[in-house]
Amino acid sequence: MEEAESAAALGGDVFAADCRARVAFEVLAGRWDSVVVYCLGENGPMRPRALLDRIGGISPKSLNEALRRLEYNGLVVRRRYAEAPPRVDYALTEAGADLLPAVRALGAWAGRHADAVLAAQERFTSAGGDPAGADPA
Repeated sequence: MEEAESAAALGGDVFAADCRARVAFEVLAGRWDSVVVYCLGENGPMRPRALLDRIGGISPKSLNEALRRLEYNGLVVRRRYAEAPPRVDYALTEAGADLLPAVRALGAWAGRHADAVLAAQERFTSAGGDPAGADPA
């Protein structure tokens, strides 16, 4: 009964190609997407330069791509101001803000398990494994 209720809440069979739960994974599939969502959630609306300064290691191109993906998926809104010089900032939509608990949970999971994941990756590649799935034999 519980599994059937869970499947219904996710929009159908969780193994189906059209399972609505997959949308959640797809909208945060980009490397920086969840970081941008978290940063906007913690700091409120921000200009691109402020996001670059706040998020270590992200290039302007990667930030722009992440913001465009998030805007496309309805998680952020780009706000333009009629000023000279032109100014824009980005803010979370209601859907983006609703993702914050999940993003925080993933961050907590990473804090507990990142070392084990990285160690497993190292063991796998050291043994000749191909992370893309090719069998080394």
